[in-house]
Amino acid sequence: MTNKRASLKYSDSGVNIDAANETLSTMKGLVKRTYTEQVLCDIGTFGAMFQLDLQQYKTPVLVSSVDGVGTKLKLAFMTGKHDTVGIDLVSHCVNDILVQGARPLFFLDYFAVGKLEPAVAVEVVRGLSAGCRYAGCALIGGETAEMPDMYQPGEYDIAGTIVGIVDRDDIVDGAKIRENDVIVGLPSTGLHTNGYSLARKICFEVVGLKVDDPMPGVGRTVAEALMEPHISYAKLMQLVMRMVEVRGMAHITGGGITENLPRILPEGLAAEIDLNAWQAPPLFRFLQEEGNVEDTEMLRTFNMGQGFVFVIPEAQAKRLEETMELAGQPYSFIGRITAGDGKVTYTGKLNYADPSN
Repeated sequence: MTNKRASLKYSDSGVNIDAANETLSTMKGLVKRTYTEQVLCDIGTFGAMFQLDLQQYKTPVLVSSVDGVGTKLKLAFMTGKHDTVGIDLVSHCVNDILVQGARPLFFLDYFAVGKLEPAVAVEVVRGLSAGCRYAGCALIGGETAEMPDMYQPGEYDIAGTIVGIVDRDDIVDGAKIRENDVIVGLPSTGLHTNGYSLARKICFEVVGLKVDDPMPGVGRTVAEALMEPHISYAKLMQLVMRMVEVRGMAHITGGGITENLPRILPEGLAAEIDLNAWQAPPLFRFLQEEGNVEDTEMLRTFNMGQGFVFVIPEAQAKRLEETMELAGQPYSFIGRITAGDGKVTYTGKLNYADPSN
């Protein structure tokens, strides 16, 4: 007697090509909204093509970065809100190349999941598209990988690569920073994409909150406070760089000001930050008090309300004030450059905004 085996299909192993094709078709409209004249191919080709316009550059330099969203994705899984993690990813990458003065050109994403849920994938791409449109770059390609048994049901991972351009003469690398230069801070909307492992531990394990619960002293629910999207500072800083001499920039991500600002300091210089110069959002007070977190740990884990900092000559502080007033952009003079060993020191103490204001 012959044992006849069943004929298997790829879908029997958990990979649904038809669902992937349907999802791609839905995504096309979102992706095409980001296209510029330099994009030479449609979505779905093997390789994405982008024609560089080099007329405005004497010595063009490409600047690239790759990153992910980290454990902020856990909040997306818990809340079922997937349309902002794409914004987070693009904004993070845009800010990383902005630090060197680069303008974003195009972005590619990698979306990996155990079982593809088309509605979720489309929402993620909706966020990517929104982030790219705001930053002025094209979402020209990506990969959607369906890998059964690699991820828990309802979970996924996402990463992105950005490519930008800057003229070699306009690269900002901190080399021109001098003693007594002024440090300017731009406000964050919250955690952005860093410190979420500690924040989740405090909220859900220590305090025992649920995502829809009010966060005490913050005036928002846990989900609203923790899912606030990461800001892109590119458009503002492109204006600032035209108006004043920006000698160095730092994206305040994992490690906070403590770890990120030293990355741009020349040898023999340090930074002194005045904690009284701004009020951190109430979210940070909640995390510090409920987690019994020391000031030094807060400052090297979270951005503490300063998502991006840059350094300008002291003589141009007034011109910066006028520029920011015209742009309607909040900012703070948060410190200055000093002689030293490349580290950040703090004066004053952490203070927090009133949630009722």
